[in-house]
Amino acid sequence: MQCSDYTPPTSSLPHQPLPSPELTLKTPSTAEDHTQRSSHSPHGHESAPEGATKTEESHQLEEGDTVVSDPAKSPRTIISFPRGDPENPYNWSTGRKIFILFLGIVAVVNSTLGSSLPSGAVDHLAEYFHVKSQAQLVLPISLFLVGYVLGPVVFAPLSESYGRRWVMVITFVFFTIFTMACAVAPTWPAFLVFRLLSGITASSAIAVVGGLYADIYGNPITRGRAMAFFMAATACGPVLAPSISGFISVLTWRWTFWAGFIIAGASLAFLCFMPETYGPAILKRRAQRMRRQTGNPNIFAPIELEKKGARQMITITLTRPVRMFLFEAIVLFSCLYLSIAYAIFYLYFEAYPLVFEGVYGFNAGTAGLPFLAIGLGAFLATGIFMYWDSVLIRAKKSNARWPQIEEYRRLPLACIGGPLYVISLFWLGWSANANVHWIVPTLSGIPFGMGFMLIFMALLNYIADAYEIFAASAMAATSACRSIFGAVLPIAGRPMYQRLGIPWASSLLGFLSLGMCIIPFAFIKYGDRIRANSTFCQELREKKRLLAQEEKEREGSDASAQEEEMGPAQDEESGGRPPLGRGDEKMEAGV
Repeated sequence: MQCSDYTPPTSSLPHQPLPSPELTLKTPSTAEDHTQRSSHSPHGHESAPEGATKTEESHQLEEGDTVVSDPAKSPRTIISFPRGDPENPYNWSTGRKIFILFLGIVAVVNSTLGSSLPSGAVDHLAEYFHVKSQAQLVLPISLFLVGYVLGPVVFAPLSESYGRRWVMVITFVFFTIFTMACAVAPTWPAFLVFRLLSGITASSAIAVVGGLYADIYGNPITRGRAMAFFMAATACGPVLAPSISGFISVLTWRWTFWAGFIIAGASLAFLCFMPETYGPAILKRRAQRMRRQTGNPNIFAPIELEKKGARQMITITLTRPVRMFLFEAIVLFSCLYLSIAYAIFYLYFEAYPLVFEGVYGFNAGTAGLPFLAIGLGAFLATGIFMYWDSVLIRAKKSNARWPQIEEYRRLPLACIGGPLYVISLFWLGWSANANVHWIVPTLSGIPFGMGFMLIFMALLNYIADAYEIFAASAMAATSACRSIFGAVLPIAGRPMYQRLGIPWASSLLGFLSLGMCIIPFAFIKYGDRIRANSTFCQELREKKRLLAQEEKEREGSDASAQEEEMGPAQDEESGGRPPLGRGDEKMEAGV
């Protein structure tokens, strides 16, 4: 572990490995030795130029040692990850990373499964609670998605301040409890309240898992593949739920939610073993341990020095997703496209019963089976994503220019997915006819699932690559926006299909999606200029510049320290000539 003297940081970057495995504590010999400079911590935390110190003297510090010093005179010391540190999540074993990948998928499948769980039990719910309004029968799904609006705006920033583990585990515990509450709800209003609370707590997985994978995968290619599996999992839950609830609700609608509770309870047993992956939170725990062991109260992790008052939380952290939505063109238009695609996806839970129960006479259980074609399309899209990734890797190895352009790395997938999505909507609308075999409209789900996933994979990865440290807040903005659309549009879905008919209602959605197809093409053409004028991207570039400058200064400081150390030895041992057999081991001197 490395320690260095810094003033409190104002913002944070992802944890990064550092150049040396030694742990050093810099101690100034005199006040005159101090020099001021502007710097970034190696862990990516910016520090102000005022009060930062640089010293000539350093010594090794082991975590078990006791440092006897006057706290009033001791400088503030900031710790960070050294290169190869086994506690740095980037350096964890492949097996441990796969386990975390699995836990993220489990959490997301539970969340999305819960979102559409009532879809196959709507008729039984209406009969039991005596609900006759079609608009009210949409509420069990819509209110769950309203929870997807409220939760990410809070949980994503909290995970960036207090770590991923406890945010994930605590919210999942409450999600499990509220799923059970739905199963025993005595009245329709109580049932709806529990669905809203289930949605809020379930949204934690959607908001945090992307950051979870960014914590453990430093390589953008590996991280992109992990995100591909994550996004495929988001399509798994909704397409499985209609069949589960359709068949189980024949016994009683309550067993639909008991089944969800059992799945969530089994998943919780695995999630309890999830380690903390957020680098700043790990460093905080390490700093606390070192303060106890050394008796030095001035050892800090960067995250401990950030402002965390209620005002800071409200005005900066929690409003960041809103500010990115309002003032970042990439976030705004990505939100718009993703929201339309997402809303149509959930509108299908209203459209498919009209097609397969109304036109083809399926029962509630079998009417849920055509959703599996959408899941098949989602997994085919994952294969396309992997193939595109291999093309990207080969192009980078051959030093091709196009992989260096941000917009060319991910957005071409959306340029393929958009037209597939449009085709599937027209396909469903004009093939849903009693004279046409039911397999034909069912197969439209394959290009629908492919297009849906390719759009999401491309745009979400583009946002993550463009905004990096602000990606969680940008993801929270997209999650909240698309959930608003997903909650509201399905309410109008059944009336629209009944008034316009299945062909023209689907065509209206197809024309709307066709207009959205322009967005990824526009990003490819103008994205570099948009990012150049982005406030958040400019701040990110400045942080990188300062970090690179600091790395350069550290290398110069190390070289000077080594020359000074070797100088006397050369004079004494060899008359100024380098001593034979001398190693090139060096002490980490400062940054």
